[in-house]
Amino acid sequence: MRGRKFEVRCNGMKLPSLADFAGIRGGDSEGRKDVCFARAVGVNFTLTQEIERMDGILTERMELGQCRYVRTAAFPALPVAEIAAYTRSYEEWRNTGKQSVHIKATEGKPELSQVLGRAYGTVLQLFGRMNPKINDTIERNFAVKLLFWFDRIGGELVKQWSPQALMKAVFQNVSRKQEYLFCYLLTQIGVDVMLLQCEEDIGEGLERLKLSQKILQGKMQAYEIPAYDARRYRAEKNRPEPSGMAAEARPVVHIPERGRRKASAQAAVRNAAPPVLSSESPQGRRKRELEFEELALFASSVVMIVIHDQSGKTIGSGSGIMIGKDGYILTNHHVAAGGRFYSVRIEEDDKVYTTDEVIKYNSVLDLAILRIDRKLHPIPVYAGEKGLVRGQKVVAIGSPLGLFNSVSDGIISGFRNVDGVAMIQFTAPISHGSSGGAVLNMYGEVIGISTAGIDSGQNLNLAVGYESILPFIRGFV
Repeated sequence: MRGRKFEVRCNGMKLPSLADFAGIRGGDSEGRKDVCFARAVGVNFTLTQEIERMDGILTERMELGQCRYVRTAAFPALPVAEIAAYTRSYEEWRNTGKQSVHIKATEGKPELSQVLGRAYGTVLQLFGRMNPKINDTIERNFAVKLLFWFDRIGGELVKQWSPQALMKAVFQNVSRKQEYLFCYLLTQIGVDVMLLQCEEDIGEGLERLKLSQKILQGKMQAYEIPAYDARRYRAEKNRPEPSGMAAEARPVVHIPERGRRKASAQAAVRNAAPPVLSSESPQGRRKRELEFEELALFASSVVMIVIHDQSGKTIGSGSGIMIGKDGYILTNHHVAAGGRFYSVRIEEDDKVYTTDEVIKYNSVLDLAILRIDRKLHPIPVYAGEKGLVRGQKVVAIGSPLGLFNSVSDGIISGFRNVDGVAMIQFTAPISHGSSGGAVLNMYGEVIGISTAGIDSGQNLNLAVGYESILPFIRGFV
């Protein structure tokens, strides 16, 4: 540690606004760094504007290389397949004097390994004091989860970690003890943390710890926090002045006309993952367009997803697409969000597969990946060789209103940009429950994933395009 021990000190400065959180620069003096751990509690009439201003400031600073910033709406579930590796890291930490933590995020960073090792011990001691009757199994489960979260959430923050690094993290509606203590763990390695507590706040037990300062915003209420997308702020910064043409009316979402796919979209595809071809897919053997009857056979690779809450009650349903042989299923983030576990049905398989593994998600792109314990037959994903055009025929497969694997046909009627995300507008009928289903071209390739329909428009449906899907599923196919 170069002769000194890294320490943190809580910055007690009052924050009148979220933009002020963005402006805090905790200095490193004699190995001691000032950090901020605050909670914006409740909702006021300017909250959306404050959040967007904070996002904009921190995005610009990231672009200049001045800080690292993450904002997350949910904590990822620990995949069963990764439990053993993180358990080994935890046991190694215990058996070697509780000094250093060795996980993916600390590789090649010995100083961070030591700082995290001490912070890790502090948080586990705190957890033990709060739960004096817990057994070793409960402590180990929490300890393993902390390391997983650090890799998945903190890993982005510590890519260029140093005692002087400026790092910011914002979390939404954190009330669970384990999640709150993870946020505190981040502060102990030098991260400024803000909690947006719109719908619920921490309990009295956590409040008594006096780890975070409370910033009263207003009354607690259900509130849709705007999703963070760095691309939006980059686009706004570089956006040309409007030509005077009025924006078109929007019944639900903003969908300005883009015409056909441009070269920039095709360039993005060229830099993405290669197309996914199932060995059993007809596309791997011929170049002709398929008949509708042949395309309907791809329904065997589209699943129905039933969403359950913590008590097991069914709270919704959606669809998903097999993208990898090892159990990976692509769906919409809004299908997976809010569920504690999921039941997955596969055509011609009487077994119902239950999972709580949300492997990856992106709320901006509205994409998520689940995993079930079963070998699958993935559908190939279009690689954008010729681009898409309006009028092109498509087939949609999903489970609208719980009607398992319904097939409908239509055309591409436009290309839209919805909050910075490229979307395909198509006419194949879909309904509630179709979300997460496949939109195929006539060669049996996924060109999009059904994500929304405009209730006030006839056959006005949207799909997240292959340009977003390809990089999102890289490494899972």
